[in-house]
Amino acid sequence: MNVELKFQISHVLFPLCIQALREPAVFSKSTGCESEIPHEKLTIAQARRGTPAHRPVRVYADGIFDLFHSGHARALMQAKNVFPNTYLIVGVCSDELTHKFKGYTVMTEDERYDALRHCRYVDEVLRDAPWSLSTEFLKKHKIDFVAHDDIPYTSAGSEDVYKHIKEAGMFVATERTEGISTSDLITRIVRDYDIYVRRNLQRGYTARELNVGYINEKKYRLQEQVDKMKETVRTVEEKSKHFVYRVEEKSQDLIHKWEEKSREFIGNFLELFGPDGAWARSLLH
Repeated sequence: MNVELKFQISHVLFPLCIQALREPAVFSKSTGCESEIPHEKLTIAQARRGTPAHRPVRVYADGIFDLFHSGHARALMQAKNVFPNTYLIVGVCSDELTHKFKGYTVMTEDERYDALRHCRYVDEVLRDAPWSLSTEFLKKHKIDFVAHDDIPYTSAGSEDVYKHIKEAGMFVATERTEGISTSDLITRIVRDYDIYVRRNLQRGYTARELNVGYINEKKYRLQEQVDKMKETVRTVEEKSKHFVYRVEEKSQDLIHKWEEKSREFIGNFLELFGPDGAWARSLLH
């Protein structure tokens, strides 16, 4: 292939590669979905058969998404792939609403919004999502179906906040990923608190930034010195063991060589001075 042809091919393919790079998901408009395409209600059967390219199935999934992890991503992957042609809108609750109904978050709402924007399965992020979904909200954003795991979600005085969605035939179930959740991650951090504090002190964070008192800071610093001393002792022990092993190995080698030489010396001695040796034969003659 000549140079000119290679240049022509690269000149065509490079812009296509640039176009293939996906931008972060857009934020929903406060006015709702403004598409001019008629939004007729779909049944699940119709959605599963596939819809025209210009009319994707609008699926909504909501949550807190604190400490965004693989369990969140897998749930959104399922929501995105529940129908052949899906446009996934993800609602993220604000700090004010979350702190009121669920508890304090690690990440701020802006950090959580931005994390969702960069998930490959998400097409649109709806900020300050409502805790409960009203009929007006669903119509405003032209939502066809709501995706969530099928476990009844008890909150805000309701036994299941998705009950009316299920009764309307607008609910599609996703499956939770066992072994990973925001609560699990926070539990690990709390359980190993001392380890993480010591690690961050080593990395240059101040005790004030970590909200660690003077006495505890000194305790962690002392523990760090003790651990370094233990590691030094272990290193010396390992080196000592290696040295002793080498000495034993050399000693065994020397003993083996001495045994060989001694057998050779005794054999030569007997050959010369033994009853049938050369010295005895010379005396007989």
